[in-house]
Amino acid sequence: MSNLYRRLIGVLPSEPRDKGRVIAVHADGATVELMTGARVRVRGDAQVGDHVYIRGRVIEGPAPELNGVDQII
Repeated sequence: MSNLYRRLIGVLPSEPRDKGRVIAVHADGATVELMTGARVRVRGDAQVGDHVYIRGRVIEGPAPELNGVDQII
């Protein structure tokens, strides 16, 4: 049973993936503002204004530019 559990844990990602917008570029990476408003310094190449996916403080790639939607009931 524990063998199946270890296999399952091996498949799951260890870090969650976040989406944000690049607000500053540095020699070794960039500062990304997440959807929550938090700012994180990450490694990778991007330009100011780019929307990117990040995982484990590394840019994984470009992300779509989607805005949140308020729902009126």
